[in-house]
Order: sequence, then C-alpha cells, then structure tokens
Amino acid sequence: MFNLTPTVRNLLIANVLLLVISTNLLPQIIQYGALFPVGSFFFQPWQFLTYMFLHAGWGHLIGNMFGLISFGPLLEQRWGGPRFLFFWLICGFGSGLLYEGVRAYELRPLTELRRDLIQNPTGGDFAELVRTARGSGPYAADEMALADALVRSPNDPTLRATVAQETQKLYQTVLASPMLGASGALFGVLFAFAYLFPNTELMLLFFPFPIKAKYFVFLYAVYELYNGVHRTPGDNVAHYAHLGGLLIGFLVVHYWERSRERFY
Repeated sequence: MFNLTPTVRNLLIANVLLLVISTNLLPQIIQYGALFPVGSFFFQPWQFLTYMFLHAGWGHLIGNMFGLISFGPLLEQRWGGPRFLFFWLICGFGSGLLYEGVRAYELRPLTELRRDLIQNPTGGDFAELVRTARGSGPYAADEMALADALVRSPNDPTLRATVAQETQKLYQTVLASPMLGASGALFGVLFAFAYLFPNTELMLLFFPFPIKAKYFVFLYAVYELYNGVHRTPGDNVAHYAHLGGLLIGFLVVHYWERSRERFY
C-alpha cells in the first residue's frame, strides 16, 4: 500500500477536488486556470502555477497522481514537506515556461503571417492562414470563399477590412488550446527519484521485467524527445513541457545534492 506523506497527500486531494469542481460545478475554471499561449485573449500570468492543478479528465488525473504517490513520498521523506512542495511547483512552473517558448517558436510563421495580413490583407495569405487554422470544414469553406473574393478584388476596402477582422479571429482560434495537468511537475519528480535512487528496480505495467529507475527515466526522456520532434497528427501531448519539468528537476536536484557522494 502507498505510504502517503503529508504534502503528497495534500497535493493529491487538491488535484482531485479541482477536477470535481471543474467537471461538475465550475467548468469555466479551465478558462482562467489552464495555461494558454502568450498572445491569447485568455492568457494570464498566474496560469504558470494554476495549470498544474487542473486536468482534462479522470484518466489524465489518475496517471499523474499515480506517479506522484509512487515516487513523491521518498523524496518528501528526504527533503521535508516544504522543500518537496517547492520542488513540485518549480518543476511545474519551469515546464510551463518551456512550453510557452516552444509554442511561440512553433507559432512564429503563423504570427508573422497574421502581422502581414493585418498590414496588407491579400487573398493568398488569408487562404494560407485558413488552411493552417481550420484545416477543413464548413467554417473553412466560408473563409476560403472570402479569400477567393479578395483575390478577384484585391483593392476592395470592405473585403480588406473583413479579411483583417477574420484574421484576428482565426489567430485567436489557434491560441485557444491550453495546456493543463501536473505532468511537467511529475517529470521533475521522476528525475529526482532516478537521481537519488538510481538503482531502485521498478515493476511497470508496460515492462515485462524489472528496470532500474535510472534506465526507466532515461528511456522515458528519449521517448518524449522523439515524440516532440516527430509529432504525429492528432497528438495533443505537450512533450516539451514534460522535458521542461525534467530539465528543471535536473538543475534543482543537481544543486541541492551537489555534495552527495552515495546513491542508492
């Protein structure tokens, strides 16, 4: 049975309660607490902390909380509750920062296209924006018709104003997909556990044999990096956020444990 330490137990309770609240009582809490890309109408600075306490559903929550209660207690016993809580929060915060940086880099071509369209609307650029933001569907058909109209009448002031307005709406549509979940903080915990207890053998559901913690975390990091670089269509997992939590975990633990000579 899991030996829940106080801070791990409180984090577990907080995450469960917030999922119940967001699912049944206040669904709009996602709009205020999830981490939206910078530039979105919904972005707020506090989301760098609040997003890690919100989850998309029970499956999402159970996966993260299982990791917390499996690896967190030993770390809390070593560091104490306040330091473990700080570690959890700073890994989640750093994960969010890296997510925002990567997201801004990925959106840079679209951001530049939006800027060009606002300054000088053209049918060709607007069609490209529609394909990027909408893909296909009824909304895309109407907007592509607008793009074609501007191609035929490039100097029509009404069409140019309409395209500029629709450009803003489409750009915000792209930015309306937030990140949420404690995975980034959890990846920091996974690294800390593997760093401090590298030779601990783990029995995992998807591994038919025991694997040492150091190998498990290394392989998991490689898997996340591969999937982040080679993203498949429909993949909505924030792989770079996971890697961000891992990186912050490495930096913090390496500093805290710099005088440590023995690992288990």
